[in-house]
Parts: sequence; structure tokens; C-alpha cells
Amino acid sequence: MATTLSKMVLSEAILPSEGAALWIKRAVLVVLGITALAIAAKIRVFYEPVPITMQTFVVLTVGTAYGMRLGVVTLLGYLLVGALGFDIFTSSSAEKYGLAYMMGGTGGYLVGFVLAAGALGWLAREGWDRSIVKMAAALLIGNAIIYVPGILWLGHLYAETKGWATVLDWGLWPFLASDALKLALAALMMPLAWKAVGKARG
Repeated sequence: MATTLSKMVLSEAILPSEGAALWIKRAVLVVLGITALAIAAKIRVFYEPVPITMQTFVVLTVGTAYGMRLGVVTLLGYLLVGALGFDIFTSSSAEKYGLAYMMGGTGGYLVGFVLAAGALGWLAREGWDRSIVKMAAALLIGNAIIYVPGILWLGHLYAETKGWATVLDWGLWPFLASDALKLALAALMMPLAWKAVGKARG
């Protein structure tokens, strides 16, 4: 059993694992992931141009639990639903939604979400989610992957007129403390989830 579980991500270790039931499980997981992202987007501390939300926590845990392919599909599904005009982004509204919203200040972070989910899924496949220390390192990598395109896009929009110091004040410094707490929670949660799965299957 240990050998079988060693190359799995968490979502593969629970519920059906073959046949039509597998595809139903994947579809349900994608819908649940998109729903969780949409809810997390609205749990926010108002801050412009990039509010503080629980989305990074959901992005990184979805990527870890789902694996690279299913995690990326889920995040792309989330972006597609938002691009179609549904109010599922942090500051989207009846007046500002869809592609117009996605090209604003949070656009780079949305790209980073997809990349980070893929990276965390790949690292989870390599077993990084079984250890608190490795999981913490994976989450730091994922968080950096979110910040890089996020800050670069903010810089593209505002650095010429506001300067890079302002861009960092808007897009990096306010988030570090809250992200540290979210990363600590996820680093503890995923190894504990694996222990629970191991006991359930043992």
C-alpha cells in the first residue's frame, strides 16, 4: 500500500480511482476548486490595487492536493469563468468584470495562480507534501511564482508613473505577513491530511 500511495497526490488517494467514477470525481473536484477560489476571492481586506484575500491559500492547496494537471485545469477553469463575465474575482463587480478586470492590477497574480498551482502539483507528485519542512519550502516557491508575474504586471501598469517603490508598496510588502500565516497553515494541513489518509487506508 505504501508503494502505491508514494507517487499519488492527495486527491488520487481518496474516492474512486478508475473508470467513469474517476472522471466524475475529477469534474467534481474542478467545480469544487473553482467554487472555493470564488469564495476565497470575496474574503478580503480591502486594499488597492491588489486586495489581501484567502486566494493564495486556496490556489496552493488546490495545486498540492490535485496534482499538476488537474490543478492547472481547475485554475484555468476559474479564469475562464471569470473571463466570461461572472463575478468571481476579488474586486469584480457589475461595472468591472471579465477580461477588462483581468487586465487590471490583479492580472499578473491571476497568471501566477495558474503557474503556482502547476508547480505545487508537480512538487506534491514528488512527495513534498508529506513533510512539513518540504511542504513549507514548496509553498514558498509557489508564493514566489505568484508574486513574480504579479509584480511585473503591476510594474508594467504603474512603474513609469508611480515608480517601483510604489509598485512594491502596493503589490508585495502588505501581503508578506498574511501570506506567512497562510503558508504555515497549509504546511501543517497537508502532511496531516496524508496521515489521516494513511490511517484510513491502513
